[in-house]
Amino acid sequence: MGDLTESLWRLPKAELHQHLDGALRPETAVELAAAIGLSLGLEEAKRRMIAPPRCANQAELLTYFDLPIALLQTDTALRRAAVELVVTLAEERVRYAEIRWAPRLHLERGLGMGAVIEAVAHGIEDAMDRLGSSAPAVSLIVTAMRSHPPAANVLLAREAATFGEPVVGFDLAGLEAEWPAPPHAAAFLAAAEGGLKLTAHAGEVPGSEHIREALDLRATRIAHGVTAIDDAELVEELKRRDVTLDMCPTSNVQVGIVADLLEHPLARLHRLGVSVTCSTDDRVVSNTNLTDELARTATRLGLTRQELTAIALNGFRRGFGPTLVLDRLLGEAEQEWSSWAAEATDQLS
Repeated sequence: MGDLTESLWRLPKAELHQHLDGALRPETAVELAAAIGLSLGLEEAKRRMIAPPRCANQAELLTYFDLPIALLQTDTALRRAAVELVVTLAEERVRYAEIRWAPRLHLERGLGMGAVIEAVAHGIEDAMDRLGSSAPAVSLIVTAMRSHPPAANVLLAREAATFGEPVVGFDLAGLEAEWPAPPHAAAFLAAAEGGLKLTAHAGEVPGSEHIREALDLRATRIAHGVTAIDDAELVEELKRRDVTLDMCPTSNVQVGIVADLLEHPLARLHRLGVSVTCSTDDRVVSNTNLTDELARTATRLGLTRQELTAIALNGFRRGFGPTLVLDRLLGEAEQEWSSWAAEATDQLS
């Protein structure tokens, strides 16, 4: 897989599903802890921030976000985390990225929701200034938590919509089995009325009904959507409504919704005509990057170069960012990916 990884590293990529807190560098966590008087060694940080290849369930995986969230409670910390993630993306030649996080989880040290959004947006600006022409285009997605009061999420949606660019989308995340999506319909309505595009996490636990709930919120993209493969009628509905599944294979194995990468439905869904993309979800928590995610997925699922190219380019096509920016980046990416795809027609290995 070495040659494949090397070639994919050089190609322009788009990533639509990644969490800011799940990408915090352990080295940075150590420094942020020291800044507030906490003793945290690097090995302990890694142990608390990098999940095992397989967790018992979604709830266990989410415990690996506890430390990053606890440390990302100031303007300085949030701003730094955003800068470092954008720098990491640029190093991997990600040309368009959407970064999501839940502002209401970052209010423990006095920040308001608007200040949390502003801190991350300023971090994006700082990274752009530092990187210049090598910087990716970056959009932000504000995430509401299923476990938070619905009325509070309505306020969050309004705050996000009022902020404007680079905030372009609204999301829902958290424990699917314990906290249903329908109570948050008003928040999604407020987000849509404010001009934000809609996505929601669903399909990380058994039962396709959770994906249907997300569709009822008028989400045009589903974060994960793994269990759609078990429901033929839902597959047809996703195609009919042109809904995209932003899948994260390594994370999906970690959470236990698929037993092994070989069983992941990304390739089957793509071949059935469902719009899919491939992302990391959480670069540190899942100990991955987008290049490795694409290479492993293509290899284990037997994707051809043409199939992998179509999935990779779909990230540019399905982004929530400015159309003019995405169209330009797609045009540039198509040339390089098409040349790479034409080098061979057999399955990747």
